[in-house]
Amino acid sequence: MRFVISVIDSQTRSPHSPEEIAAIDAINVEMVNAGYRVFAGGLDSPDSSAVFDYRVGSISKTDGPFKPGSEFFSGFWIIDVPNREIAEEFARKGSIACNRKVELRPLLG
Repeated sequence: MRFVISVIDSQTRSPHSPEEIAAIDAINVEMVNAGYRVFAGGLDSPDSSAVFDYRVGSISKTDGPFKPGSEFFSGFWIIDVPNREIAEEFARKGSIACNRKVELRPLLG
């Protein structure tokens, strides 16, 4: 079963502390050693994003985030685990390590 664990950040948060970075690194090592991590990555600020829309036959580009707000995804893990319970455990560990909320969502396809 594949899942995405998305890290939810806010514009007012400070960068990760050295302790948080060490804890995040430890989770990555645990996921890799267990053979569960498919991919992990961080995302730049929503201010650096652009939204493209071609639904009406001509391209529309808007600078900035898809949905303005004080919270945004700042990183994610894609994991492939035997069951949801393991995914929930890594989501819990991710929230603790990052000191942020996370969202766990099944990956389709």
